[in-house]
Amino acid sequence: MLFPATQRRTEALGARLRAARLRRRMSETEMAERAFVSRTTLRKLEAGDMSVSAAVLARVLEILALDEDLDRIASDDELGNRLADARTPLPHRRRGVA
Repeated sequence: MLFPATQRRTEALGARLRAARLRRRMSETEMAERAFVSRTTLRKLEAGDMSVSAAVLARVLEILALDEDLDRIASDDELGNRLADARTPLPHRRRGVA
């Protein structure tokens, strides 16, 4: 079970994948065959069902020539970087030295 906002994002991702497939004039059957999955699994992915494996998502992205998008997932961890910076000790400065 996903949090509601995350569920909306996964559904939007599925819709984008479906739209990309349709723009390429590719049928469900063709995409499923090329991705080595059933049409049911493809439909789940396009509906935002995240029980579909990451490997299937990666294969579908590759078939759609969108696999470079994988490089952007979690690539900019701004919060993690700020937390790490906050825990990093500051260098000691000597008093009275100019």
